[in-house]
Amino acid sequence: MSKYPIGEWRSSAVYDSAHEGNPFLAAMPEMLSHDAFVRAIRSLPPLPAGLGTMTPEERRRRLPMLSSLFVPMDYTYMLYDQLYRAISSTYATRTMMEEIQRTNALFRGAPFSSYATQPATGSILGVPGVGKTSSIRRSLSLLPQVIEHEQYSGKPFFCKQVLYLNVECPSDCSVKALALNIMTALDKAVGSSYLKQFVSLRSAASALATQVKILCLTFHVGLILIDEIQNAVATAEKNRQVKPLIKFLVELTNDTCTSVFFVGTPIAEGLFTSQEHLKRRTRGMRLLPFKPDGAYRAFLQAVWPYQLTPATAPLSEQLANKLYDASGGIPAYIIKIFQEAQAQALLQGERCISAKTMQRAINVLAIKVPRTFSGGTYISDFELPPNETPAPPDDAPSPVKRLYANKRGRKTVQRDDVDLTLASQFATPATPLEDWLRERGMLEDWPC
Repeated sequence: MSKYPIGEWRSSAVYDSAHEGNPFLAAMPEMLSHDAFVRAIRSLPPLPAGLGTMTPEERRRRLPMLSSLFVPMDYTYMLYDQLYRAISSTYATRTMMEEIQRTNALFRGAPFSSYATQPATGSILGVPGVGKTSSIRRSLSLLPQVIEHEQYSGKPFFCKQVLYLNVECPSDCSVKALALNIMTALDKAVGSSYLKQFVSLRSAASALATQVKILCLTFHVGLILIDEIQNAVATAEKNRQVKPLIKFLVELTNDTCTSVFFVGTPIAEGLFTSQEHLKRRTRGMRLLPFKPDGAYRAFLQAVWPYQLTPATAPLSEQLANKLYDASGGIPAYIIKIFQEAQAQALLQGERCISAKTMQRAINVLAIKVPRTFSGGTYISDFELPPNETPAPPDDAPSPVKRLYANKRGRKTVQRDDVDLTLASQFATPATPLEDWLRERGMLEDWPC
C-alpha cells in the first residue's frame, strides 16, 4: 500500500526508517514501479453511453474527449524517474542544521560555506507537441505537492515541505518577474500570500531574489521546474537580458541546494551551450517524434478505438502512413488530425473516416511540420528495459531530417546497360571503371 494516496496534492507526513535523522527524505513517497506508474498515469476514458443512437451533432459535441487521451510511453517513466531522483537529491544534500545556517546567512547577506554536493539540475527539451509538459505534470501529480510535518521522533516538528513548483519562464526574462512567478506558485501550493506582500512593497529585483531563496529554504522546496525556457532565447537575442536570469537560477541552486530543471523546445539548446558553466547544469533528454515503427503503431492501436462515427474504420496501412506523414510522428498532431477527420466525416454524412476525410482534416488544420529537427532521441527509441541507453545530447547537435512513412522522391526508372549513371555501380576492384567503360565501347584511347 502506498504511503500517500495518489492524486492528493497535500498529505500529512509518513516517515520510513531508512533515512533516520532526515525527516524530509524519510517523508518522501515511494518510487512507483513501471507497471504501477502506467496504471496510475494513463487516461483512456470510456466511450459515451448510447453512442449507437446519437445524432451526428451529438457525436461531434463529444469529440473533444479525445483531447483527454494520454498513452504513457517508456520515455514518460524515464522522466518520472529523473524528476523523482532530482527531488530526492535536494533533501540528501542538506541537513536541518545546514538549512538553518543557510537561512540565517541569507538574512544577514553573508556568505555560507558548505561541502554538500550539488543537487540535480538539468533540462528536458523536445519538439512542440511531443508530450513533454503533459508527461511531466502527470508524473508529478502522482506525488503530493505539499507534505505537512507535525511530529518527528516523538518531538514537535511543525513545517511544510513543498516537493515541487511549476513556474513559467517570464517573457521578458527578468529576474523580478521570475521571482514573482516562483512566489505565485508557492502561494498556490501552501495557501500563503507572499506575492501580495512583496508586490505592495515594490521590492527591488535583488531583494526579491533573496526572499525567494529564503522561502525555498523555509518551505524545503525540492524541485523548481522552469517551463517555456525558450522564452529566454527570444529575449536574449532582443535585449540581452538572459544573463541576470541564468545567474539568479545558478545562485538559487547554490544557495539553497534546490534542484532546478528547465523545460522547453530545442531552441533553448543554443543558449545552454553558449556558456560553459551551463553545459553541465542543463544536460538531459532531447525528445524527437515517433519513428514510423512499432512504437508508433502501438500508439495508434491505443487511440484508434476512439471513433465516434457511425462505423469504425479499420487501421489500414494507407491511413497509418498518411497520418504519420501529415503529423510528422508528433503525438499532439496525431490526435488532432484523428479528431478532425472524424468531424469532417460526420459533417459530410460519411459513416467512417477515410483517406479523403483525413486529407480534408489535414487541409483544415493547416499543420506544417518542420523538415529538420535538432539532435535528440526519437521517443520510439526509449525502451524498458533498454536495449541501448539513449546517447546524451551533443554540445552542438546536428540537424536530424524528419522521417516519412511513404517513400518520397521520384520513382526509379529502368536504365540501359550502358547508361553512364550506372557505371559506378558496376565497377569493382576486379573490373575497374576504366576497363568496364572500354568493354562497352564507351572509352576511346588516344595516342600520347
